[in-house]
Amino acid sequence: MPGFSSGDAAWILAATSMVVLMTMGLGFFYGGMVRRKNVVSMISLSFVSMVLVSLQWVLVGYSLSFGGNVLGGFVGGLEYAGLRGIAVDQPTPGLEGLPHLAFVAFQMTFAAITLAILTSALAERVKLGAFLVFGLLWTTLVYDPVAHWVWGGGWLHTWLHEALGAAPLDFAGGTVVHITSGFAALVLALVVGKRIGYGEYNMAPHNIPLTLIGTALLWFGWFGFNAGSALAADASAANALLVTHIAASAGALAWLVASWVRDKPGSLGLASGAVAGLVAITPAAGYVGAGAAVVIGAVAGLLCYGAMLFRIARGLDESLDAWAVHGMGGLWGAIATGIFADASVGGVSGLLQGNVAQFIAQVVDAGVAIAYTVVVTYIIAKIVEALLGLRVTETEEYVGLDLLQHGEEAYAWGG
Repeated sequence: MPGFSSGDAAWILAATSMVVLMTMGLGFFYGGMVRRKNVVSMISLSFVSMVLVSLQWVLVGYSLSFGGNVLGGFVGGLEYAGLRGIAVDQPTPGLEGLPHLAFVAFQMTFAAITLAILTSALAERVKLGAFLVFGLLWTTLVYDPVAHWVWGGGWLHTWLHEALGAAPLDFAGGTVVHITSGFAALVLALVVGKRIGYGEYNMAPHNIPLTLIGTALLWFGWFGFNAGSALAADASAANALLVTHIAASAGALAWLVASWVRDKPGSLGLASGAVAGLVAITPAAGYVGAGAAVVIGAVAGLLCYGAMLFRIARGLDESLDAWAVHGMGGLWGAIATGIFADASVGGVSGLLQGNVAQFIAQVVDAGVAIAYTVVVTYIIAKIVEALLGLRVTETEEYVGLDLLQHGEEAYAWGG
């Protein structure tokens, strides 16, 4: 198949595999933070998200996200539904060196992990059947349209470019992945309500080493997530990998120190701070250098730690902090991209280089994504709640979802 770059194709296929592993790692990250009677259920939700969204993606998701504009650019058309019209030897539009199917697969993993992130809000109390219906509707009606607006040439990208002369930047999904999943988790937590006994009984993480293993898998997979978004094995990918690691390190250290000031320097804080740094650098990874990555990561660590404390103070059971880490971290990352974008890195300047329009584009882009996500997620959640009920019975919640929903135990000591 002449014309393809074997180096680019190999890198994107490897990056795709890394993001798949990252999604499973998210299951371990979340699984360690719930009680032992729900760990199978919590890990399974990430696996379920992967398989459900993968099928949705090849049937309609890719086409709705990256098809040609319909409905005024609100969503993509159905020309790629079922991947029809995409031949094995066809290049990605605009990228002659990369097979189109490699791009389809890489983007599929982004959609899958987005749904997996928002399972944070449903920890220890969701009906699996209701989650399948909710996840299918949410991915189709929230993720796919927002991906089209930001990455597929949809209305928001076009409108901002015409109005400001600056299109919003989102290198690897700060808006599309993290803002949507984080704020959707906040809405879901409000609709579903607190776990029984929240604030009254001890709900401490049952297996911190499992969460740290999940963190390691996430950190490794994030290199594929961000550096893979260069869509080539080139200098941009190298920069994205470096700044991703730097921001994660800065975020981890900032959260660790902040939590140390209040109490003890827990390993969960280190892990959460690393993820906060990874989230925040995601939209900026192709546009900033290492110096900016330190600031973006450190601010993310402090900001997300503060958001978590705020959530706890308000008694909101968004159980595993998708809103605090992904929602607020993604929002900061989107704004920071508009501040720190460096023309010498990604060809676009930000506020610090005098480009006010780019900063405004980032703020508007994030604001529109948040507003749309909040409204549509609430509508979907209320419909599923009315038709199927999102929450398990009180007895199931008391006994635990592993036994009553899956018929399995994570730790069946003694065989």
